[in-house]
Amino acid sequence: MQNLEEIKKAILAGQLDQIKNLVQAAIDAEVAVQDILDNGLIAGMQQVGDCFKRNEMFIPEVMISAKAMQTGLELIEPMLVGADHKPKACIIVGTVKGDLHDIGKNLVKMMLKGGGFEVIDLGIDVAPEKFLESLIKSEAKIVAMSALITTSMPYMKKTISLFKDKGLSVKTMIGGAPVTQQFADEIGADGYASDAAQAVDVALALYKN
Repeated sequence: MQNLEEIKKAILAGQLDQIKNLVQAAIDAEVAVQDILDNGLIAGMQQVGDCFKRNEMFIPEVMISAKAMQTGLELIEPMLVGADHKPKACIIVGTVKGDLHDIGKNLVKMMLKGGGFEVIDLGIDVAPEKFLESLIKSEAKIVAMSALITTSMPYMKKTISLFKDKGLSVKTMIGGAPVTQQFADEIGADGYASDAAQAVDVALALYKN
């Protein structure tokens, strides 16, 4: 539908001024709210992710697109509740203890939302016990941890070990500038993502498994 194609293009272009009008126009035209979400907003962010992977878009542009997507999402959220919409799964995200960086984590959060996940953001300097507390309360299926300095990376292992000690069945994924696939394997993480776009792919794979 033309409405949905225009929404996708507005997300890709990061047109904050346009997205409200376009989403409202789709609502007024009685386009199904699930279609607006899946084939408009999420489809637009998927295109953004593809462009980011190909180095055709960069972090500032992706963040503007993500803000546009969030703007449109806020308009349809009340109707999603009424339509009994269920996200793919709940994911907890946070920058681990000892690390105060949040730009990368925030980008991952927005991309995950664009991928159709419900996201609980614990913020920065998150201790293993705080991840555990949130996991128990939310019954999330995936926990995503970020670290931007090497001295905070051991807390990823401590968090994963805590989950295992408690016998909790949850998928874990990690990322950040100093983090590698080798480190993920060493500490028993279920997934590793080198950037925000890949984080969505990894989360989808973990969700399906």
